Amino acid sequence: MKSAFAAMALVLGSTTALALAAGDAGIAHPALWPQAKSPAALSDAATEAKIDALIAKMTLEQKVGQMIQADISAITPADLAKYPLGSILAGGNSGPYGDERANAAKWARLVGEFQDASRASGAGVPILFGVDAVHGHSNLPGATLFPHNIGLGAAHDPDLIRRIGAVTAAEVAASGIEWTFAPTLAVPQDLRWGRSYEGYGADPALVAAYGRAMTLGLQGELVAGRPLGAEQVAATAKHFLADGGTMEGRDQGDARISESELVAKHAQGYPAAIDAGALSVMVSFSSWNGIKNHGNASLITDVLKGRMGFAGLVVGDWNGHGQVPGCTATDCPQAINAGLDLFMAPDSWKGLYESTLRAAREGRIAPARIDDAVRRILRVKYKLGLMGDTLVRRGNPAAIGTPAHLAVAREAVAKSLVLLKNDGGLLPVKPGARVLVAGPGADSMAMQAGGWTITWQGSDTTAKDFPGGQTVGQGIVDAVSAAGGQAAIAADGTYAVKPDVAIVVLGEVPYAEFQGDVPHLAFTPPSDEARLVTRFKAQGIPVVIVFLSGRPLFTGHLLNQADAFVAAWLPGSQGGGVSDVLVAGKDGTPVRDFTGRLPFAWPADARSPAVAPLFAVGYGLSYAANRAVGHVNEDPRIDLSQFDTATSFFVRGKALAPWHISNDGSIAVRAVDLSAQEDARQFSWSGNGALTIEGTPVNLGGSLVRGSLALDWRIDRPGRGKVSVSLGGVSLDITARVRAVRPGSVIKTRIPLRCFQRGGANLASVGQPLRLTASAGFGMTLRTARIDSGPVKAACPVVVRGSR
Repeated sequence: MKSAFAAMALVLGSTTALALAAGDAGIAHPALWPQAKSPAALSDAATEAKIDALIAKMTLEQKVGQMIQADISAITPADLAKYPLGSILAGGNSGPYGDERANAAKWARLVGEFQDASRASGAGVPILFGVDAVHGHSNLPGATLFPHNIGLGAAHDPDLIRRIGAVTAAEVAASGIEWTFAPTLAVPQDLRWGRSYEGYGADPALVAAYGRAMTLGLQGELVAGRPLGAEQVAATAKHFLADGGTMEGRDQGDARISESELVAKHAQGYPAAIDAGALSVMVSFSSWNGIKNHGNASLITDVLKGRMGFAGLVVGDWNGHGQVPGCTATDCPQAINAGLDLFMAPDSWKGLYESTLRAAREGRIAPARIDDAVRRILRVKYKLGLMGDTLVRRGNPAAIGTPAHLAVAREAVAKSLVLLKNDGGLLPVKPGARVLVAGPGADSMAMQAGGWTITWQGSDTTAKDFPGGQTVGQGIVDAVSAAGGQAAIAADGTYAVKPDVAIVVLGEVPYAEFQGDVPHLAFTPPSDEARLVTRFKAQGIPVVIVFLSGRPLFTGHLLNQADAFVAAWLPGSQGGGVSDVLVAGKDGTPVRDFTGRLPFAWPADARSPAVAPLFAVGYGLSYAANRAVGHVNEDPRIDLSQFDTATSFFVRGKALAPWHISNDGSIAVRAVDLSAQEDARQFSWSGNGALTIEGTPVNLGGSLVRGSLALDWRIDRPGRGKVSVSLGGVSLDITARVRAVRPGSVIKTRIPLRCFQRGGANLASVGQPLRLTASAGFGMTLRTARIDSGPVKAACPVVVRGSR
């Protein structure tokens, strides 16, 4: 390693070589980075003079308030009379007045209430309102929903991206909102990462082109002295930096890479977005070589604001500042000193405001740094028309889901599809054919829309949420019928008359962020889904698989069974875009041919990163250029049994299929942040009751008997009654353990399985791997519950009498 470094020094010179050494430690050297510059129109002289005058009049309390952003679930407009906050956001599970399915008018009303309250208090500076409109205005029922970014990357069409940005901006503005947290400029390297579908592709040049196009689509060209229009909103280039390069694809993890790789792979989208006028940049949760980005001054101040000439505001991610060493969610001057301008403090805003104000008074944050942060925030507010002589009024609900907008989304769906296999020319479906559309995704808006749709995880999205849309199955039925054929939807694959072709729609269930992290790239469908394709083939029915996923997955067996295989990604609400390519009209030709090409390599096995891909980046067949694929590898080449969910039944606040949670109604539950956004569930007992995780019985005997029931949890309130935990019908009294813990402490509890076995539990058939019983007043927050296979030395709690 030393000799390689010495050789590099001879070529690059001693200064650059020393910079590479610093980069290994997570410290950037700006001279190695690309240059950029925010347009002069963002900081024209006339606007800067107004900002100078305003800052001179503001109190320290008002300045610090500008640097804090709260979530609508944790603040009201009335709070602004005492706390002069500068920004409000609506997170993934937050809706106006607690309504996650609020219409545009209700959104606009809430935004207006916050705006009015902020103008009436302090320095009269209005709040800046942000939302995650990451594939259209996806928080809003009836909005135009586009394919997630991975599908747009397959389209390889920057002009389309700019038009999508313009549509998204018009609909976000229609609900009174002026800021979206998009585009994502990640370049995912390990597709086990749960946010892979938020990346456009593996090619940094494509990401750069799309970053520019989406920024211009959302904001338009910046013009000096003129605010953005009423149908334009502020863009956010995110997440700075290398969120797609973390070790093993771990969300909020560490990118352990050289500075040269950081620049070449992960930084290229930012100069393009900055040059295009992006008004904000969001910092990543993740780290670079051990240093959290929220606290990395060399990246935020020296590179982003210095070398890249970014003059807009730098915003944090959801309590991400709290992960900086020495910080908490309610106290982190280090992040401001590193260059952060605006804390995203959804539920920690009040304590953070007070601690930041205290740090400013004590000189731990320099006055010049505070003024710089406030200046950047005010610049954006002026550019959005929130301040100044000519105010921009947003809020035209009629712009939501117009036919012209929906047509752009349908075009995007069609262009995103990638044809991986079409042996025998089964596609397009011929006019007059009898078609059965089957599989779990045949009529599922949730599966085709994915995460970040109405709610954060998107699991409860329905077709009713998007009345202007169609599911994939509905689109196919309409197209087949229009061409003179017959089509029906049956998720379970049943039929009265044998079809000429079966189109099976299956794939991943919805997820977002770290809840989508996976240990391998094998697609492992439930047994009934796997049997569906096998059954059709045994009956002599040709099969088309339409695969819905947020990433390429190892699907060797399905590829071999299918006559045709289409990677449809997460297409959004316009399922008709799929039928535009798959189904021929009466004249025998479809509306469109396949033009999509893989934005990421398709894996040949379950390992990640792919050792040798099955299909390389850029691969994609078409009707005009088709070829036989032949037999592909079906061996995952890793032992999948080690990832068996039989022993991991509750992970990061979520029950894993086939397990589910039930309680008897005496327990209130809500999603909370333990160490990351909504990575745990908080349970509060209002009476005697039991929380149960249950499902299909599994065998925890054999070698697992030497293991333990492992709980990663926090005791919030010990209560006064007994607390017991049961597995396999045998309960153990853990009251003493609970009472010995200081409330609010996160602990790891290990209870040997032999303790339950000695009490008479049948570990060979366990349908309830966890049942927690307590009385009124008990409260706890559970992050993970699983079976650890390794031995543990611990005494057994007392068996509760009569529990078996």
